[in-house]
Amino acid sequence: MAKQCDIWVVAEQRRSKLNPVTFELTGKARELAYKSEAKVSLLLLGYGIEPLSYELISRGADQVILIQDPELENYGLLPYTHVITELIKEYEPDILLIGATPIGMELAPRVAARIGTGLSAHCIDLEIDKNGGLIQTVPGWGGGLLAKIKCPDTRPQMATVMPGTIQAPEPMDRKGEIIRKHIPIPNTKDKLQSLEIKETQTSTIPLEKAEVVIAGGWGIGSKENWKLLDELASLLGGAVGATRPPVDEGWAEESQMIGQSGKTVRPTLYMGFGISGVMHHVVGMDQSKYIISVNNDPNAEIFDTSDLIIEEDLNRILPLLIKEIKEIKKISNEEDNYGHEGIG
Repeated sequence: MAKQCDIWVVAEQRRSKLNPVTFELTGKARELAYKSEAKVSLLLLGYGIEPLSYELISRGADQVILIQDPELENYGLLPYTHVITELIKEYEPDILLIGATPIGMELAPRVAARIGTGLSAHCIDLEIDKNGGLIQTVPGWGGGLLAKIKCPDTRPQMATVMPGTIQAPEPMDRKGEIIRKHIPIPNTKDKLQSLEIKETQTSTIPLEKAEVVIAGGWGIGSKENWKLLDELASLLGGAVGATRPPVDEGWAEESQMIGQSGKTVRPTLYMGFGISGVMHHVVGMDQSKYIISVNNDPNAEIFDTSDLIIEEDLNRILPLLIKEIKEIKKISNEEDNYGHEGIG
């Protein structure tokens, strides 16, 4: 029989809207709890957010520890760290999971340092052993393999998990407990405070929501060639993704990066051009429904993950593909116009 333990998930919310990674982590915590007879608790910090508690329960939480304070309305590293640390000291959970989001990647190491425990970052899967030990899977050693990490005896065992790597559960009719707590928050405004929050709007499809993803790697060769990916994505109604090298070169934005240090995508169609296929990238796209890869290297690792491989120079394939799609769309538009003209 597995040892019983308590599994906590930090619920991430902004402006009373939960980040989807929270549901993914709740689903994974529920899965781990089933194997270890554990209780799943969600930490919900903010102000005026109690209705979110019921949403978390419907996704699998046994209880929600709710902390509301005007100082927590907007995320702040120091007050959030203080509150979570105090709760850990009081309840002593065995496992604490946080999404590997910009907030989570800042918050998790701070909390781990405060309570003197270990932290595995950018995990893509989690398991639990018979003694309640958390086994964390992360891409390692330059992306060439998957490493399994187990924390020492310190508690809680902490991990940040990449968004999109776990399927979120559907809402269910469930009952759970809401524990309303008040944690006095020390004055941190003289050290660090938010002066202004701005939301950026984009006219393009969010990469993680796109049904078609056109991705490029180092093999694209230049910023000028990168424009061909933008054109192809526009024709197919998709979004453009990238590996790390194009981001480093300035061909693509950081927000377009797919992989361990970027985003996870699950499109219906993923097309990769000039991508070698190291594990750091593959873990962010291998759950795509249909994968097409173009590379002139017959030994490219990306081919092992692909449904269709094209061993050819992408500089030849990309322009031809764009030309053919334009022709198809032109014929389709002409047929539509002809059909409209024939009515009436």
